[in-house]
Amino acid sequence: MKKTIIIIVVILAVIFLWAFSSYNSLISERESYTSQWSQVENQYQRRFDLIPNLVGAIKGSLKQELAVFGEIAEARTRYAGVTANTSSTQADRVAATSQVESALSRLLVITENYPELKSSVLVQDLLVQLEGTENRVAVERQKYNETIRVYNLRTQRIPGVIFAKMFGFDVQPYFEATEGSEVAPKVDLQN
Repeated sequence: MKKTIIIIVVILAVIFLWAFSSYNSLISERESYTSQWSQVENQYQRRFDLIPNLVGAIKGSLKQELAVFGEIAEARTRYAGVTANTSSTQADRVAATSQVESALSRLLVITENYPELKSSVLVQDLLVQLEGTENRVAVERQKYNETIRVYNLRTQRIPGVIFAKMFGFDVQPYFEATEGSEVAPKVDLQN
């Protein structure tokens, strides 16, 4: 009888330690992807800080493209609203940044079509900074997706799935390109 009680206590202790360890691992991985998302947002903030300078420099040369500038301002405002809202999800933030990227890509196409803009030192400098920022954003998104992959694997594989469901750890979305982003935007400046 004593041996049975000892065996049961040992088994329960092992299960408890296993659950404790699994829970702590899930917490660590959730913090890892949350931290990585913060890095993505840091790069977005750098981008958003550069955009008004770039828009201002180009606006002086391209008054007829006010619609694109309005779209950029509107998209930035939406993103600021989403990030200020504490109840917004990462999916909401990803959608808001996609709108900024769409408007920004149209602006970059415009600068390609106007050689006099490219010759402006200020515009050139801002475009180089923006290009560097876009590269940083891409790297941080890649790192974010990798941390999400690790986390999602833990929450979907046995035995992690048991504890993930028990403690409310859900599968998280990857950062994905917006639909149609594989096609370069076309800007017709003749009309």
